[in-house]
Amino acid sequence: MGTAKTFILLAAMTAIFMAIGFLVGGTGGMIVAFVVAAAMNVFAWWNSDKMVLRMQGAQEVLPDTRNPMLRAFGEDVARLAENAGLPAPRIYIIDTPQPNAFATGRNPKNAAVAATTGLLNMLNREEVAGVMAHELAHVQNRDTLTMTVTATLAGAIGMLANFALFFGRERTGLIGPIAIMIFAPMAAALVQMAISRSREYEADARGAEICGNPLWLASALEKIERGARAQVNPYAERNPAMAHMYISNPLNGRGADNLFSTHPATANRVEALRRMAGDMGLSAAPAPAARSSGPWG
Repeated sequence: MGTAKTFILLAAMTAIFMAIGFLVGGTGGMIVAFVVAAAMNVFAWWNSDKMVLRMQGAQEVLPDTRNPMLRAFGEDVARLAENAGLPAPRIYIIDTPQPNAFATGRNPKNAAVAATTGLLNMLNREEVAGVMAHELAHVQNRDTLTMTVTATLAGAIGMLANFALFFGRERTGLIGPIAIMIFAPMAAALVQMAISRSREYEADARGAEICGNPLWLASALEKIERGARAQVNPYAERNPAMAHMYISNPLNGRGADNLFSTHPATANRVEALRRMAGDMGLSAAPAPAARSSGPWG
């Protein structure tokens, strides 16, 4: 159901883009809009990981790092990738106290996962494993590509809507272009958010399978939400269009699972994970609390 919903929503976003092209330039404008969208998506497909990591200030963690915590973190991610049947991804760290993480890359062979220093300092080892299993689930489900495509289409729709003000007056008058400028980007953003929320639920479930315990991720999500409210992520604030890629909304602490939320409500996600743990016969007790000296002591 999630895959079908994503396909329908992507088709809706493409239709919005082509409809604006038609209103601006008729059939020719619609064809041009389609070609531009295709070209932008090809560029994003090849360069998405580099663009996202650079904008978020991520630094790669190499296998020969001398930091014992980061070395153990890399080993855990490699083990989880093996559990999922995936190649080991490149690993990055973002220096910000806000706990969060994301995955990027056009396919599993070219994937990268990133965690903030705040995530490693606030969560214990089991909870970090739950978070990274969630991100690997995004890689396995190829959500990283899906979200890159939607972000690119959303940006293109906004650009084309601005063009409508200058080139669409002859076909629709002045009111039409103004309406397009206001409502087309809004519609694209709503579609983008709906796709993001749909993929998060599926990644939660698959991530719980990869790490072996849904309660690790459930406990991590609760801590991440509290930490995200208390700390600011400057990289995410400068590039809010990338907020949907994080495991939890890095821009604010609102938890409402509504049309204007890039992520499902944390309480809803935790409840689903605890139900999953119950079905697996696991105790509903939360994961151990993080130690003050960090997840690896």
